[in-house]
Amino acid sequence: MKVPNHIAIILDGNGRWAKRRGMPRSYGHIVGCNNLEKMCDEICEMGVKYLTVYAFSTENWKRSADEVKVLMNLFRKYLRRVEMKAHKNRMKVRIIGDPSALAPDLQEEIREVEEASADYDQMYFQIALNYGGRDEIERAVTRIAEDASNGKLPEGRVTGEIFERYLDTAGIPDPDLLIRTSGEQRISNFLLWQLAYTEFYFTDVAWPDFHKQDLIEAIEKYNGRDRRFGNAK
Repeated sequence: MKVPNHIAIILDGNGRWAKRRGMPRSYGHIVGCNNLEKMCDEICEMGVKYLTVYAFSTENWKRSADEVKVLMNLFRKYLRRVEMKAHKNRMKVRIIGDPSALAPDLQEEIREVEEASADYDQMYFQIALNYGGRDEIERAVTRIAEDASNGKLPEGRVTGEIFERYLDTAGIPDPDLLIRTSGEQRISNFLLWQLAYTEFYFTDVAWPDFHKQDLIEAIEKYNGRDRRFGNAK
């Protein structure tokens, strides 16, 4: 089985999974977070080079204050654990999104895990935290305009190659496969530029129940598709 070079995952369904079991939504987030740790190991062992997950969107601030507080505390704990995973799997960790809205201590946790894993290259793990595709593009355009006004960019057309240097994912190849769990069939403002030629796989399985066999099924579906670009025949 040929594994994709880069898999992106929208980790959906944690809250609904918990409610179906008569538990608070926060319980689903905890179980989903634990599952992400396990799946990182599985994905690394399968030989996937890049993994990008959608953890918290710019729209998620609209959730209840209690749920947001639980999620932020969960991220604090998870980032400490992901640093250990980074050492174990020689995994470089990058947080994509706008960290400025996060609490100072959480921003410090992000800096620490990124610095601690900066020299690893066995796997590249991107966590989208306070991330939105439109917001990413707006921030990129703002920086391009600033550099252009300061003479840091050549005059003329801004090419796709130049534009990509200003994205949060600069230097990371576009995803080959996007997986979204829990039945929704939309990308929800995730990696709007980067998903232009990505294969999509949607499953009704909620993220806490998504395990290795589900991942294998997604990759098998991916392998069964005829990926052609441009005028290729």
